[in-house]
Amino acid sequence: MGQSASTAAVPSCRENNHSHRLKFKPTALISPMQAEETDAWQVTIDGFADYISDLPEECLAVIFQSLGSGDRKRCSLVCRRWLKIEGQSRHRLSLNAQADLLPMIPSLFDRFDAVTKLALKCDRRSVSIRDDGLVLISLRCRNLTRLKLRACRELTDAGMASFAKNCRGLKKLSCGSCTFGAKGMNAVLDNCSSLEELSVKRLRGITDVAAAEPIGPGVAAASLKTICLKELYNGQCFGPLIIGAKKLRTLKLFRCSGDWDKLLQLIADRVSGMVEIHLERLQVSDYGLAAISNSLDLEILHLVKTPECTNNGLVSVAERCKLLRKLHIDGWKANRIGDEGLVAIAKYCPNLQELVLIGVNPTKVSLEMLASNCQNLERLALCGSDTVGDAEISCIAAKCAALKKLCIKSCPVSDSGLEALASGCPNLVKVKVKKCRGVTPDGADLLRTRRGSLAVNLDTGEPEHQDASASDGGAQDNAVELPPVGGGGGGGGGGGSSSQVYATHFGSSRSTSFKSRLGLLSGRSFVACTLRRLSGSNSSSRGNS
Repeated sequence: MGQSASTAAVPSCRENNHSHRLKFKPTALISPMQAEETDAWQVTIDGFADYISDLPEECLAVIFQSLGSGDRKRCSLVCRRWLKIEGQSRHRLSLNAQADLLPMIPSLFDRFDAVTKLALKCDRRSVSIRDDGLVLISLRCRNLTRLKLRACRELTDAGMASFAKNCRGLKKLSCGSCTFGAKGMNAVLDNCSSLEELSVKRLRGITDVAAAEPIGPGVAAASLKTICLKELYNGQCFGPLIIGAKKLRTLKLFRCSGDWDKLLQLIADRVSGMVEIHLERLQVSDYGLAAISNSLDLEILHLVKTPECTNNGLVSVAERCKLLRKLHIDGWKANRIGDEGLVAIAKYCPNLQELVLIGVNPTKVSLEMLASNCQNLERLALCGSDTVGDAEISCIAAKCAALKKLCIKSCPVSDSGLEALASGCPNLVKVKVKKCRGVTPDGADLLRTRRGSLAVNLDTGEPEHQDASASDGGAQDNAVELPPVGGGGGGGGGGGSSSQVYATHFGSSRSTSFKSRLGLLSGRSFVACTLRRLSGSNSSSRGNS
């Protein structure tokens, strides 16, 4: 844990040149679990009292809340007092929700009686918790505000209805690979009037499109701000809920079957305050984009693998959604969105800060307008674009004064394009170049030399360098790196989810493997870094000896 048992004893040790070592001298041989049963328990360090045992419970709770899960578990084993405080101060809990969890629920929630955020996850090959277990949890956690259900296939509509009646203060519900249906979902929406965020993925209980019961709106529609639907066979049965959510700010639709144009038109007519919309692998056309353009406050738009969307639809969005800040387009190599749509974005959306283009072929015409008109453009990713070469990169270098992060992948760029960046984009802090055959390590080294403060990440994609630079993303072949906001899909046949692809580079990525992070260090730089660490650790160990 790295905690010293007494902070007062440490200075005295240093002042005496480590002549006295810390010595724990318990006054009696008493096990920690008996600490609260006797007043004789006292720990001294060179005559000083153990002040940790005098800390108020509130202070210990704050300390525990700043620790990771593993450290918290270890702390709870120190003594009964710490066990009690750690349990009472834990607000977030994740449980393996198998059927045999049921007999342990009373004792678990006797200890963790302040839980407000609960995750119940079951392995797909195991039998999950049933209705009686979920109801028992709801009786023990009436203050629950967040619930995540994963692969709890034994839960039914009746169980969800009982849960919803007991936990009416729920604010966030996320369920995936569950088998309850529309009645269970409607029960939640009818009882949880504070629900703000709903995420549904692969809800197995809703299958028959013709006979599907409409979901919503319920009392929850008045408070809902975010709705995310993923991989639903008939996600359109959530239409009444979306239409009734007057305060809806974020709508995300991923890989949901059916024609969404008509529903998007109904949504746009009744919900006018949306600021973020994600459409991925969805049957939507320019009619749907024209409906989206009625959301005048729209700031973030992701169009990922929607081949029926063309320049016309993007122009209609640009002309009316003038507050647009972030735009992600994965054209899926369909060549239906290009210069015409991007020129409209440049003309009508001067606040654009982030642009990700995958499988889209912009030319110097549109890029020059974007660079000239969008003075706040800070993050740009160009992936799988056949038309982005040295001339286009030189244009970006000359015009994009505010640009901070640039990602170029699978484009016909050479060392000459990188050389242009050496004298342009004064605010540039990071450049990532991946699978651009014309860019060599020498070109990247030259850029590093001329721009010492610039982080340059080069991945040539050659098989012999896979051990040092290849990501473990597999199908995420056209990943782009920008700060995590949502999905920017993999282009050109990349099969990964857009949200996974988007979070793979440019910024923090929890899914990136150790090998991927190791790619930032190569050759002698890696060796030098390792030697510096070893040298530092040796010197510190000598100083403490």
